[in-house]
Amino acid sequence: MILLRHGQSEFNAAFSVTRVDPGIADPRITDLGRTQAEAAAEALAGERIARIIVSPFTRALQTAAIVAGRLDVPVVVNPIVRERCAFHCDIGTPASSLARAWPDLDFSHVDEQWWPTLEESEAETEARAAAFRAEMSALPDWNDTLVVTHWGFILCMTGERVQNCEWRRCDPTTPGPAEIPWLRA
Repeated sequence: MILLRHGQSEFNAAFSVTRVDPGIADPRITDLGRTQAEAAAEALAGERIARIIVSPFTRALQTAAIVAGRLDVPVVVNPIVRERCAFHCDIGTPASSLARAWPDLDFSHVDEQWWPTLEESEAETEARAAAFRAEMSALPDWNDTLVVTHWGFILCMTGERVQNCEWRRCDPTTPGPAEIPWLRA
């Protein structure tokens, strides 16, 4: 499968300059984020992708919509691929509001508050990624899947840090990274 980080968000744009949480909950992608998503969609057009799994965060949904529009594939929302709850940007939007904003997507299986109230530990994020790895490895068509997700989730799946709209291939049938290189203060 391919793991794609969402396009630049309003949070990313502010945080990259100040390294201070700007307090933006569930940010949208910026104009640069849209351009990044369009470029990713074009590059991914040559890949064998049959479906997109996407995090319910707005920045991921917007990125997935751009890519899905180019590739003409279905999109499935799955909170397991969300970001680690560590910043204001990791406060989500209730499922009922997302369903109104994205009427073509199915949110019926998503809890109203699908993000954690408290900061998720590194170990909890790693366990969530391991559960997704196991879930995907059981599917015969995992290789045809694009996952639009986040920095921390991709880190847990691959052991690699990626920039906005960068992607990595991931074989869920192989063991995950032995050690996750989380940033330490």
